[in-house]
Amino acid sequence: MIKAQARPGWRSVISRKMLLIFLLGISSGLPFLMTGGTLKLWLSREQVDISTIGYFGWVGMFYSLKFIWAPLLDRFSLFGMGRRRSWIMLSQVGIAASIFYMGSIVPSEGLLPLAIAALFVSFFSATQDIAIDAYRREICKDSELGIGTTFGSYGYRVALLFTGGIGIGLVGASPLFLSWGQLYWVVAASMLLALVVTIIAPEPELDPQHMPISLAETIKQSFGEFFKREGALYSLLFIFFFKLGDALGGAMLNPFYVQMGYSNADIAFIAKTIGLAASLGGLFLGGLIIIRLGIYASLWIFGVLQALSTLGFALITFTGPQLWALGLTVVFEDISAGMGSAAFVAFIASICNRRFTATQFAALSSVATLGRNFFSGFSGDMVKALGWPLFFATCAMIAIPGLIMLFRMRRYQADS
Repeated sequence: MIKAQARPGWRSVISRKMLLIFLLGISSGLPFLMTGGTLKLWLSREQVDISTIGYFGWVGMFYSLKFIWAPLLDRFSLFGMGRRRSWIMLSQVGIAASIFYMGSIVPSEGLLPLAIAALFVSFFSATQDIAIDAYRREICKDSELGIGTTFGSYGYRVALLFTGGIGIGLVGASPLFLSWGQLYWVVAASMLLALVVTIIAPEPELDPQHMPISLAETIKQSFGEFFKREGALYSLLFIFFFKLGDALGGAMLNPFYVQMGYSNADIAFIAKTIGLAASLGGLFLGGLIIIRLGIYASLWIFGVLQALSTLGFALITFTGPQLWALGLTVVFEDISAGMGSAAFVAFIASICNRRFTATQFAALSSVATLGRNFFSGFSGDMVKALGWPLFFATCAMIAIPGLIMLFRMRRYQADS
């Protein structure tokens, strides 16, 4: 149940805790595009078939399966560093090594090694997300959840700017020329720098009496506690559908930009840099609206805007590669997505039991990404069959079931 929370004061907003959450958000965001949008752009420039590029979306399935090993993170700690920081550190090392290896591969010489390396990045990145999401939930008071989510999302999007905006802009640019492989090596080095943040971060406090005594107990209690709640299955279906259309449309944006005729510089500056500023504004605006209206009403508003913004990309297919069309569409989409993410992540965090934060947050966020990561594998085939305008229209319509489900979700929410 979501409980009404007191508004956090400025000391909660401007604090060492929020800075730490912001930096961990950067670490969480760095690997995401290296197996997602940036990788698809790289493959598009290498003239890889659009269906094959779509199939690469399946490397992200680990994000939807992370609930399988999440109980390990609730039960065990490594290296004597606590059950949150130890797993974050292990993940960061694994991510850095895997991304570095991706940078040494030439796609034209074989896509299989690249796909395997991307799978390792996805696995370690999903593991890092489990630990960081749990860490953020455990160091934040209930009244700080909205603000903590916003700061984490800020860091995440700064990382996306680095890997999907600045990085893409430097590939082939002069005088700061980078090859695609060198871009991946730079990101790998950045992941090692993130280790410093993990080392200095304090471990969240938890009453030892509340710790499960075995892995079996962790699994049994974490899932059992959730499914005993009223409306548990309905809540899972809502989580699955709410952002499905928005995520499915977003999975093919970089190949779409390439086919529309935009250059790397156009994509980096407008779709990534200006888009980042818009998403940060959307997160801030979303946080204010959540405080004012609550999570339930905010999900309604942001869900409608997300669907409309996805449909907006069809505009570019009629205007051609006009910068104003790209800018208008990207700003609207990223503001809507930023607001939607703020409410959606806060909703998921708020229904997690602190004793099993890693397992429950991982399970719920896995459900949220399952549709995106599975169906995105067919997104290239959808584009071939439907064409770009109808593809984006279909993605917008997929958002309707989640909005309809909001009518009944209200009965399960205490702040509605």
